[in-house]
Amino acid sequence: MESLSLLTWAAEAAQIDISASFAIAILALIAVLPEYSVDIYLAFRAGSHPEYVHYAAANMTGSNRLLIGVGWTVVVFAFVLSKRLKGKKEVQVKLEPKAKLELAFLGIASVYSFFIIFFKRISIIDSVVLIILFFTYMIVVSSGEQREPHLRETTKGFLSLTKLQRFFAVNGLFATAGVVVYVCAQPFAESMIDIGTKFHIDKFLLVQWVAPTATEAPELLVAVIFAWRAQGQQAIGTLLSSKINQWTLLVGSLPVAYVIGGGGHSLILDARQSEEFLLTLAQTILGFAIILNLRFHIRDAIILFCLFFIQFLFPGTQARTIIAIVYFVIGGSIIVIRRKEALAVFKSLFSKKNFKPKLF
Repeated sequence: MESLSLLTWAAEAAQIDISASFAIAILALIAVLPEYSVDIYLAFRAGSHPEYVHYAAANMTGSNRLLIGVGWTVVVFAFVLSKRLKGKKEVQVKLEPKAKLELAFLGIASVYSFFIIFFKRISIIDSVVLIILFFTYMIVVSSGEQREPHLRETTKGFLSLTKLQRFFAVNGLFATAGVVVYVCAQPFAESMIDIGTKFHIDKFLLVQWVAPTATEAPELLVAVIFAWRAQGQQAIGTLLSSKINQWTLLVGSLPVAYVIGGGGHSLILDARQSEEFLLTLAQTILGFAIILNLRFHIRDAIILFCLFFIQFLFPGTQARTIIAIVYFVIGGSIIVIRRKEALAVFKSLFSKKNFKPKLF
């Protein structure tokens, strides 16, 4: 919990000098480090132990689906409940216009993912494209509008520091939280596989769901903290940014780790992994479509959660394919209905002000 407090304090204090979007993007990247450490370790091991390829793909798809199916929905529930306890009848989280940029990058990454599905592999070429896309995203969000941040008593003390002092203090908080999160997450990969072997439990499912549940906990808890404080924009912004960096940097890092570990230039996806990747892509498309109008209604959260949960009731291959089709049909229909909003999202990338990075 201490590391989570450090992350939220650092994100709030960083907004004194940089855009809120960039501060949230840094927070999201650090909060998701446990997932990176486990997944990259599995991909690295797969280079010399081919059976680990199965686990690397499982962990990546599980964490991505958990993030939207549980993370996004829980944040909306927490925000609405927080407002109701204060006597306000809120039924949705409203995102600010700057969220269009994040949505644009999520949309681009999702479209590119169709190539991975088609070729049934994640190659070094995919790594280059996705990693460049991630760093472009970070540069673009760093140029967002900087406004007076809403600081709590804990972080108001940063105002009395000089800009250079704040730079070291804020980055110190981010770094400390990142190290704590990384060290705590490292043993999970092998322990999940060992548990599956010892108790004869499906190791694929353990790596796909149990490990991500633990490694995703920091970012989910940070987002819930924001939501419970009625900071819905920051809450959804954190998880949206987490989704972007998992869907770009994390996926793109797997072949790199695989090559360094002694493997070839591509992680080949077998039939089961291809199905899981397709289902993950389909869920991402629906998540993208739902918040195209910069509104995340509680009924949308219920739909996402129900579709996520139903896969556990019907775990077969045919069921996964049907669920993916349902995701695509609903998501595609919403995108067609909201085509003007979709066009506005991608037009936001061509705004001149979005290409003036303003770091510390």
